[in-house]
Amino acid sequence: MHSTLPIQHDFSLRQLNTFGIDARARAYLRVTSAAQLRAALADPALAAMPRLVLGGGSNLLLTGDFAGLVLHIAIEGREVLPGDAEHVHVRAAAGENWHAFVQWTLEQGFGGLENLSLIPGTVGAAPIQNIGAYGLEIKDRFLSLSAFDPATGQIVAMRGGDCRFAYRDSIFKQEPGRGLIVLDVSFSLPRNWQPNLRYAELASAVAEQGLAQPTPRQVADTVIAIRRRKLPDPAEVGNAGSFFKNPVVDAAHCARLLEQFPALVHHVQPDGSEKLAAGWLIDQCGWKGRSMGAAGVYPKQALVLVNNGGATGADVQRLAAAIQADVEARFGVRLEPEPVFI
Repeated sequence: MHSTLPIQHDFSLRQLNTFGIDARARAYLRVTSAAQLRAALADPALAAMPRLVLGGGSNLLLTGDFAGLVLHIAIEGREVLPGDAEHVHVRAAAGENWHAFVQWTLEQGFGGLENLSLIPGTVGAAPIQNIGAYGLEIKDRFLSLSAFDPATGQIVAMRGGDCRFAYRDSIFKQEPGRGLIVLDVSFSLPRNWQPNLRYAELASAVAEQGLAQPTPRQVADTVIAIRRRKLPDPAEVGNAGSFFKNPVVDAAHCARLLEQFPALVHHVQPDGSEKLAAGWLIDQCGWKGRSMGAAGVYPKQALVLVNNGGATGADVQRLAAAIQADVEARFGVRLEPEPVFI
C-alpha cells in the first residue's frame, strides 16, 4: 500500500451518511487534494479495490459493509472568478458543504442559488444528481466543472452540454461518466437578479410576508423555513431527503388517474407529459408516519424515509419496496428511488 497516504481500515461510515447507517469500509481515505487522489489511484493495491466516492453521503443508502476503498472527497476552497457583463462566476471545490457555499454566495451579494438553500450534501455531488428544488436545478446556473478521470489519470474540464443534465440525472450516473470524480464546480450567477418564484408554495410564502420585491437573502430564508418545517434535520433523524423521484407519466395515463382520483397532484411538463407528486401517491396509500422495524416514513412528509434509530440499509430497502408495491398496485406507477444503493 502507498505508505504516504493516511489509509484507515475497517472504518465506520456512520458519520459519513445522512441516514446514519452503521456500515464499515474495508479501506478509507479522506481526500484533501487532487494530488492525493492521483496518488491513491496510482497505487496498484488501492486501484484494484472496488471504489466508492463519497461526498456528504446525503444521496446514498448503504445496504451493507463496503468491501473496498472509500474515497471521501474533502477538498476545500471557494472563489469569485472574472465574469462578464451579465454574469458573475463563482467556483467551489467538491468537498465544500453545499448549503454553506450557497450562503457564502449570498454574503458576497450574489443571487441565483438561493432556491437551493439547505439541500444537504457537497458541491461536488450537486451536478451528479442535478439537484433541484423550488423551481431551480443546478443545470440552470451551471458553468463548468473539473473532474479526475481514473482511467487516464487526467483532469478533464466539462461544460453544461457535456454533463447531459436531466431530472435528477447526469452523465455521472451513466456509463460514460460513472467513473469520473468531480474536483470543483463553477456557476454563473445573474448580475441583474430577479426572484425565481415559479414554485407556488414559495411564491405564497413570500407573499404572506408582504415581500413585494424580495431580496435573494429573503428568498433563501423563506426556502430554509419551508424546508425546516417539512423535512427532518439529518443530524437529529437519519434520512436522505426525498427518497423517491416524482414519477413522470404520459398525458393519457394522468387523465385516467384523474378520473379515479380527482385530487391527484400533477404538473404538466414542456413535452406534454405529466409529473406526479410521489409524496401524494405514498400518502394516499397510508404510509405517512408508518414504520417497518426501525425504518419509517416521516410523519410530516411522506416522501422522506427515516432511520428511527438503529435501522440497517436492508430495513430501509424493505420499507421502500413495500411502498413501491403499494403505489404500483393502486396507481399503476412505479416509484424510482433517488438515493444510490451501495
